[in-house]
Amino acid sequence: MTAALIGKSVSRVDGRLKVTGAATYAAEFEVPNLAHAAVVRSIVANGRIAIDTAEAERAPGVIAVVTHSNAPRLAYQPHKGIPDAAVGERLHVLQDDRVNHQGQPIALVVAETLEQAVYAAEVVRVTYRNEAAATDMESVDPVLPTGKPAEWEIRRGEPDSAFEQAEFRVDQTYVIPRENHNPIEMFATIASWQGNSLTLWDKTQWVHNVAEEIAAVFGIAAENVRVISPFVGGAFGSGLRCWPHVTLAALGARVAGRPVKLVLSRREMYFGVGYRPHTVQRAALGASRNGQLQAIRHEGHQETSTYEEFTEALLSATRFLHSCPNVHTRHRIAPMNVHTPTYMRAPGEASGMYALESAMDELAVALKMDPVELRLRNEPDRDEFKDLPFSSRSTRECYRAAAERFGWSRRTAEPRSMRDGRVLIGWGMASATYPMNYAPASAMARLLPDGTAEVMSAASDMGPGTWTSMTQVAADTLGLPIERVKFTLGDTRLPRAPIHGGSMTMASVGSAVQAACRKARDDALARAGSNDLEEAMERFGQVIEATADVAPGDETKRFSMHAFGAVFVEVAVDPDLGETRVRRMVGAYGAGRVVNPKIARSQCIGGMIGGIGMALMEHSVVDPRNGRVTNANLAEYAVPVHADAPVAGVDNRVLHE
Repeated sequence: MTAALIGKSVSRVDGRLKVTGAATYAAEFEVPNLAHAAVVRSIVANGRIAIDTAEAERAPGVIAVVTHSNAPRLAYQPHKGIPDAAVGERLHVLQDDRVNHQGQPIALVVAETLEQAVYAAEVVRVTYRNEAAATDMESVDPVLPTGKPAEWEIRRGEPDSAFEQAEFRVDQTYVIPRENHNPIEMFATIASWQGNSLTLWDKTQWVHNVAEEIAAVFGIAAENVRVISPFVGGAFGSGLRCWPHVTLAALGARVAGRPVKLVLSRREMYFGVGYRPHTVQRAALGASRNGQLQAIRHEGHQETSTYEEFTEALLSATRFLHSCPNVHTRHRIAPMNVHTPTYMRAPGEASGMYALESAMDELAVALKMDPVELRLRNEPDRDEFKDLPFSSRSTRECYRAAAERFGWSRRTAEPRSMRDGRVLIGWGMASATYPMNYAPASAMARLLPDGTAEVMSAASDMGPGTWTSMTQVAADTLGLPIERVKFTLGDTRLPRAPIHGGSMTMASVGSAVQAACRKARDDALARAGSNDLEEAMERFGQVIEATADVAPGDETKRFSMHAFGAVFVEVAVDPDLGETRVRRMVGAYGAGRVVNPKIARSQCIGGMIGGIGMALMEHSVVDPRNGRVTNANLAEYAVPVHADAPVAGVDNRVLHE
């Protein structure tokens, strides 16, 4: 029996593959007889098209040019207006002459080489019948294409009268621009048909979702679609659903009769996949003189597309984060001629809490109260929205730990009172929370006679360390050295796993891995009549295989389940130029049981640095005339890099519970 591995800072088991270039990403798989595809995209946001492909078809190396005029009819379903499009309901690719947004795919060119495909795409002639585009969120009626209202609200108590009667009130509007994920690896798909079966090498955070979407669209069984995605070079939520380029690659491969590769350019990443939607929020807080919240009114307004509904969980944290008897949240979405937004880096909570926590700071200033103290005075004992106890809530401990490490007691509250020479120094803090998610998952463990183990599940790893943490869980459960355990992921032929997002992978897949390994271990020991697993595996001399399926119980009916934290930041602001530099950050998080502290710390730091980008840099500049992103490149869309992030000053404490 080896020493316990859960809770140890193990280095990434896939690290060597990545730093040596041996890790194979979606666009890098070698497939015989591979052709290449390029997409022709609309330059208008709304209207109808006519396409002349004659010159493109004559171009060197061209195998096929696919448009709405000659594309096979696909088995799409109409969108039913649920919060996210269901399988088979998404953008109907190359099925008619209707354009819904700038950048929409309107033709696909397949050629022998990428250069030939790109050239031929440039000579496709498109005639547009332009129509007025809805690109102004404030002027769009909140009605979905299905005719259903795109506005809903939740009330508790009497928030309007309580706000009017409150002794101290703040009422502010907060705007977040559209933001794009910008992972370093662009999206790519290789599609290869074998009769009525399809293999996709794809960049995704959920291989089974891709298989089911493509199966529905092409009218084949999901078992006939194999999706392979072992390495993902960052995604941040952009890979949580299937995008049009996957359908295009499969369509191109079917028409061409050979495998096709389609890789999005950096520019296409701004309209080929989703983004964090532009939001306008109004947060109004009312409190007594002692800082007790008496009313919260929080309104959120966000963009979505005209052909799908996507609803950000914008206001969910407002209903439980701070204690308040009178709460009103109202969410409105604006269907516009833009492509569909999606989940991005703490979706919903990151946007909504920016407004809520900023308003709490405004209230603290009005009350002349320490913002930490204000939050402590409004710390709830239970989830007042669901009327359930919290499974755990470490907010007080996080405030205390981060404030102590940061040196918050030395803060002076008077604005412009802290300086470093001519530069103004600001100290700020905010609460953090995210739901604890858990979904059904399966895993398989195989014990081999040579004393090694193979463990597998169709999970993904976009960077948080799934390869490593699952190997740790397996090795710890089996009692084997970690180097004797191999974990495999990212393939629909493996046991099913849920989405790699929503902070659910460890709770879901980790539980399945643990259960499968425990089952295999117990079986091996029983068959061999031994208490030592390696001895039992050698003595039995055959492969022992075990599969486990896990699913959530009734925990969410009995508890409100969230992780909590606090972040403290020091900034330096040039009073003349307004230039803002983040000098240091301290975070404390109640993260539950931590499998790998090194990887967990990396995740916390990544979230904090992502916050720098969201607050100070990231902004997809949209042309209001046509919905086009005008800075669709990494030269003009700023993301935080090492020079922007105070790595030496970033600290965090992960509080074990």
